Amino acid sequence: MSLSSSTRPPAPNARTAGRPAGGANRLPNSRERRPALAALAVILILLGAAGSALIALNSGNREAYVAIKVKSVAPGHQIAAEDITSGDLAGETGALTKWSDRSKIVGKYATGWLYQEQYIGELNVTDLPPIPSGGAQVGVVLDAGRAPSDGVKVGDIVQVVRVPSANQDSVGPASLVAAAEVTAQSGGVVADKTSTVNTLNVTILVPSGKATAVAAAAASKTLVLVKLNPATKPDVARTNGGG
Repeated sequence: MSLSSSTRPPAPNARTAGRPAGGANRLPNSRERRPALAALAVILILLGAAGSALIALNSGNREAYVAIKVKSVAPGHQIAAEDITSGDLAGETGALTKWSDRSKIVGKYATGWLYQEQYIGELNVTDLPPIPSGGAQVGVVLDAGRAPSDGVKVGDIVQVVRVPSANQDSVGPASLVAAAEVTAQSGGVVADKTSTVNTLNVTILVPSGKATAVAAAAASKTLVLVKLNPATKPDVARTNGGG
């Protein structure tokens, strides 16, 4: 009697050797996850280092620029050293003025309202003083005999006088402005050795109500400027913009 191998099929619960339960789809174990986590950690470290380097680079490029220190600055205000401070900026700064160049700002006049912590540049200021309220600037051209032979300069105080013309002998002289400040001048009533110009171009600050009469006298060449003592108070005083 011969023995034969069993042909009975395996039990349903039996496991095939070498094959894990549940088939081929399985989650990686802890040992298999470690390399992936280590790689992720390295990437994060590299990203952090790159970010830190970028911040340090930008910080190294920061420079000091002029900013407003006081609460506000009105248009026409003459900016003083105590009105400004320095602030650090990096990147595109446009037309802003560096703190090392602040002398380009101090002493000039604001062209508009400026506010605390606002960065400013030369576009925010001007060399020209503001015209005070109630004042007007009038330009006049004077020939020899119409102003002192040594001329007048910016800051001088002059009396503006209208004198009669050749066909107005019956009309007496009249003072149009008792004391006006000279705000600009060029030329002279006496030509110097390097020029043949013998006319004096002057801009004077007068009360706005008298500007028309002064301009008319200047156009008719009946205007004379009389230089006064420098201590004379002008009819219209300059301001620094009320600030």
